[in-house]
Amino acid sequence: MVRCERTGPDHLVRFSNGSFEAFCDATPDKGGQGHGFRPHELLEAALGSCTAMIIGMSATAHNIPLEGVNVTVDLDREDPATTAFLVDIELAGDLDEMQRTKLLRAAKGCPVRKTLGRRIEFREKVKA
Repeated sequence: MVRCERTGPDHLVRFSNGSFEAFCDATPDKGGQGHGFRPHELLEAALGSCTAMIIGMSATAHNIPLEGVNVTVDLDREDPATTAFLVDIELAGDLDEMQRTKLLRAAKGCPVRKTLGRRIEFREKVKA
């Protein structure tokens, strides 16, 4: 669970899972100060981080000599009917084609990707 708290007059929001915290803010052109991640960047970070982790886990489990992985995620919202996550994966290490294929297949098993690919509902509770 993540708790998000906006206490000031601007759009800056502190969020925490109880152990770690970070900040989210709007850009200045949207009335914020730009002092934190934009909300959509957090979606991109969740998908990119999960993808990098699952690739690393797969490499370890299969003794693949992965030296590093970089994942870049860009959220494309141009089409009002579709949200597209553009995911660019860079694998570092002396990998053969079969190892690369195995790691890229593992990336598709990222739990965040699976979650975002399902039908989504929102259930709000408003406390006074």
